[in-house]
Amino acid sequence: MAQKLSKEQKKAMIQKAEEERAKHPKQKSGVSGFETIDEDAKKLAKN
Repeated sequence: MAQKLSKEQKKAMIQKAEEERAKHPKQKSGVSGFETIDEDAKKLAKN
């Protein structure tokens, strides 16, 4: 079972994650979420 994290540990984890996101931002594809789901469904249907 996972142990409980203290507030300081949570804050440190959040800060580290935010720094990583700032260093490596994700590129926006310009495609809506539903369009992405439709494209994935088409790919899966072909297999």
